[in-house]
Amino acid sequence: MSGSRIYMDWNATAPLLPEAREACLSALDLIGNPSSVHGEGRAVRTLIENCRRDVAALCGAKASSVIFTSGATEAANLVLTPDFRMGRTPLKIGRLFASAIEHPAVREGGRFPREAVCEIPVTSEGVVDLSALQALLAAHDRTLGLPMVAVMLVNNETGIIQPIAEIATIARGHGAILVVDAVQAAGRVPLAIEDLGADFLILSSHKIGGPKGAGALVARGEVMMPVPLIRGGGQEKGHRSGTENPVAIAGFAAAARKVGADVAARMAAITALRDRLESEMLTAAADVVIHGRDVSRVGNTVFFTLPGLKAETGQIAFDLEGVALSAGSACSSGKVGQSHVLTAMGYDPRQGALRISIGDATTPAEIERCAAAFAKVAGRRRASGQAA
Repeated sequence: MSGSRIYMDWNATAPLLPEAREACLSALDLIGNPSSVHGEGRAVRTLIENCRRDVAALCGAKASSVIFTSGATEAANLVLTPDFRMGRTPLKIGRLFASAIEHPAVREGGRFPREAVCEIPVTSEGVVDLSALQALLAAHDRTLGLPMVAVMLVNNETGIIQPIAEIATIARGHGAILVVDAVQAAGRVPLAIEDLGADFLILSSHKIGGPKGAGALVARGEVMMPVPLIRGGGQEKGHRSGTENPVAIAGFAAAARKVGADVAARMAAITALRDRLESEMLTAAADVVIHGRDVSRVGNTVFFTLPGLKAETGQIAFDLEGVALSAGSACSSGKVGQSHVLTAMGYDPRQGALRISIGDATTPAEIERCAAAFAKVAGRRRASGQAA
């Protein structure tokens, strides 16, 4: 990264880890097709199966339950479907209950018809309303099929950690399938599919320092599985056809190995930097609103609103100061729109909010530079009469 700029948008994409780069380059030298039975093909197959074990280890799952995909969006569309199988027996899912703060890849409902998607509200603090979830599942008509619940573990905009274990208890009480988007949680909070009580986890390579173009759907078991989204040659045990991408998968697995180690110690250091930044932001602008500050958050994210400063204006201002940050989700084709997360929390979304997200390579010096840029932007806002 250039010395004149600092990258504070790790939730959008984490910088490629050196270990992931090396793994990708090494995999490029393997010429076989992983479905071929000759030695060259078996070498690639061995690589992929070793990578499957590494990704499984990141979330405490069985290697046999990891399905590699092109990314988290494909994984979401694979699992979010009304059509499942229990072994060879068709299993109907009648309705999808997705939280109001889900990433668009989940919020759009995957293969469910729009009328079969129901929104779970959240509190003003951005946490799933457990009473509302209980009521929605109690009212579900089981003659339509089983209910499915989709809730992300860590919100990509606010960094707020959702009470997945409690949600899992409620879901189990109503016979619901629980899908957890763990994209922003991987490598940042302890991740064990059994402890969470999730039936499926969604992962993304480039959010943890691997290459773009790889992800995974991780199942707790192998009996209850969604009908395939992509049909063809039957790769990934028939769950996802198409020749696997060993280069991206190798980088994904290398990143999984790296971020899965010493999570608590790594995140303690990152959280200390985040807290230092927030303290300086509050000193520079006492009226700054840091969303989710009073609830459990992952330690690398600051989602804030400067009253009187619109998100798109602020993003440009920070960019001119050499700071790369974002206005919420980065998965909207470069658009800066109103945050559905803020709307769900009861805030006026028209002003919007900005997100700073950091990681292992973020330095104290970069935190100071970011704080200085924030002070400049906030100061210009005051000078122009945008704030008291």
